[in-house]
Formats: sequence, structure tokens, C-alpha cells
Amino acid sequence: MERNSLQYQTYLRILERELVPAMGCTEPIAIAYCAAKARAVLGKIPDTIHVIASGNIIKNVKSVIVPNTNGGRGIEVAAAVGVLGGDESKALEVIASVSDEVKQSLADYLKNAKITVCPAESEYVLDITVRVSTGGHCAEVRAVNEHTNLVLVSKDNEVLEEKAITAAENSDIPDYTVLSVNDIYEFANTANVNDVKKILDRQIEMNSAISAEGLNKSYGANIGKVLLDTYGNDVRIRARACAAAGSDARMNGCELPVVINSGSGNQGMTTSLPVIEFAKELGVEQEKLYRALLLSNLLTLHQKTGIGRLSAYCGAVSAGAGAGAGIAYLKGANLPAIKQTLINALAITSGIICDGAKSSCAAKIATAVDAGILGYEMCQNNQRFCGGDGIVEDDVESTIRNVGILGKVGMRETDRVIMRMMTGQNQ
Repeated sequence: MERNSLQYQTYLRILERELVPAMGCTEPIAIAYCAAKARAVLGKIPDTIHVIASGNIIKNVKSVIVPNTNGGRGIEVAAAVGVLGGDESKALEVIASVSDEVKQSLADYLKNAKITVCPAESEYVLDITVRVSTGGHCAEVRAVNEHTNLVLVSKDNEVLEEKAITAAENSDIPDYTVLSVNDIYEFANTANVNDVKKILDRQIEMNSAISAEGLNKSYGANIGKVLLDTYGNDVRIRARACAAAGSDARMNGCELPVVINSGSGNQGMTTSLPVIEFAKELGVEQEKLYRALLLSNLLTLHQKTGIGRLSAYCGAVSAGAGAGAGIAYLKGANLPAIKQTLINALAITSGIICDGAKSSCAAKIATAVDAGILGYEMCQNNQRFCGGDGIVEDDVESTIRNVGILGKVGMRETDRVIMRMMTGQNQ
């Protein structure tokens, strides 16, 4: 792929846009970001906060610990810490530098401020509005479709910033339709390493650090440790354990940042950490690791383009398949084998649901990585899942398209049922 071509530059823009740092699960962080922005517009600490959020936001905030809150969970905590100590200029690292003073004052603020939450009557899967007020003044901030994509900012009912939501999906955003398995493979092979080194070094450093934290300390259900203690130290187990351990830590309040993929820290860790672990085992040169990470990250993004940021379809499935392809690349697989690795992995795990961010995400990640590895090992043994096996097609792009339709359209009612269960409305 020519370095000066529009396609090459678009691939770089996609990577720069997607592989960014975030501290904490991105849904509560998005609420904290909107709250911090609303407080900045208001110009003072509000005594009233009202959050209106779409079901998938509520689902992903309900059970996860918000960093820098002394173990607090939920929308109210995310909004409160954003208001009290958030730095809106840091986007998804909005609460990375919360002071000890703010942490100590959080409990009293939650007790004394009026914080209310209600579901959004919205067609958008990702939709957050935060309204704050005090002393007769108010401010409102709304994000739609992406975690930091502000479509409305107002003060005292005067619109300060606004853009059409349709434009929010297209304006200043790279053309993701240029992604294809063939072209991603070519880009991974031909990209100038200097163009991607900074992005990938950050991903390697940050995601490895939180994985080590998850393995060294006790977080959640400690899935990473359970895997190593039960199954041993084989690289296939380590690849699963290191990704699971990063999620163990992140879902349970660890205050280290991760580099995300498709708006998700769990997906960012799943698509990168197993590849990094295999690269260590195989002793490959750093450039080979960079190229494998380009492949795994972009293949994950390609799969998620048809599904969307949030769905009842577990994003770890896409990332695990991407990781399997990256591992296959490290081991010398050619393009047909990488395509079949993706098809095989998706045939195995495409039924995993997303029922919110929480400790069990780590176990789902381990399962998805296992499917990615098995997908390639099937290829090595001349075995494959064929077109007509369920939703699988012989062509990888058709399989990815089928999964996209399944995740975005087919699982809409599943998403609604999950939401009712999680909010006690099914009883």
C-alpha cells in the first residue's frame, strides 16, 4: 500500500482515532466526561445532577467500579466524581487525576446533592445527557454515538455548541468502509513502522502494565490467576490469562489507563495482550510484533464497524478473533490462513452476549482468545468450518457481514430482554 495514498492515510487516521488511552470502563467514564463538561460550562459545583442515558450505557455502568472513587459503582458515582474532580480536557482520562481531597468529599456530595437517573427515550444505542444546576443556573451536555462525541452544550437554555447527530457519525471521521481483510493484511505488511510506532508502543506499555497489575494483585474473580493456577504456564494459557487479568483489574477499580479499541478497553486488551505474549514466547523482532498488532487491531475494528460501539453481542468475540489472526501472523501464516482463522473463531464464539461491564468480562475474554487460538490451530491441522455451517460463509467478508447483522439487528430484542432483567423489570 503506497504511503502517500488516501487509503494508507485513512488507515493511519483510524488507528490514531481508535487506539487512545482511557482510564476505567468507557461507559462510566463517558458519563464522568459529560458531567465534568457540564460543570465547566456552569462554572461552579452543582447541587443537582440529572443523567439521561440509553439502555446500553445503563447496562455497562451498573456493576463496574469507577476508578478514583474509593470503590464506588454506578451512574450516580460516575457523574459525581466527574463534577467534583473531572478534567474535561482529558476526554476519556477525565478522572485520571482526581485529588485525594475530592475522593474524601465524594461520599458527602453523593449524600447531599440531588442526583437522578432515567432511561433515554432514544433510538441511539449510545446516548448520554447530563443536566446540572445550582443557584438558578443550569447547563446541559449530550453525547451520542461515541463516548466523547458532544452534540449539544448549553447554559441557561442557550445553545453554546450543537451539531446534527447525523453529522456526528460522518463529519471529520475517517471512512471505515475502506477496511477489508485483504487491505488490512497488505497495510500490516507494508506500513512504515515509524508511522505507527508511537501508537503501538503506548498500547504495549499501558496494556501490559494493567495486565501485570491484575496478575499481581486481587481484582474481581481473578480469572487470570485461576487460568494459570489451574492449567499451567503454556503460552496459550498465558495469552488468555494476561488479557483476562487486564480486565480483572479494569472492571474492578484499577486506576491504570488502557489503550482502547472500538471504544472499549476490554477489546483493546483482548486484541493486543495475547499477541504481545506470543511475540515474547516466539522471540520475534519488535517490527514483527508491530505488524501483528496492526493486523489484530484493524481486523477487530473491521469486525466492529458493522456491529457498532455497543450491542448485546460481546465485543470480546471480535477482539479474540483479531488476536487469533495476529498470533497466526506471528507464526508465519499467509493471508488465506488468516482469513480462515477469523472464520473459525467467529464460528465458535459468536453467541456470547454482553450483559454489561463487570467481573465476568474477564472470563468471556479468556474464552474469546481461546477461540482465536483454536481457529488458527485448526488451520494448522487442515481443519476448517465451511460455508453453510450456521452463519459462516466460505468468504471471510461475508462472514464478517453476517456477524455484523447478527450483532446490530438480530440481537436488538436480546438487548432489550437483558436490560429488563438487569433492571428488575422481568419479575
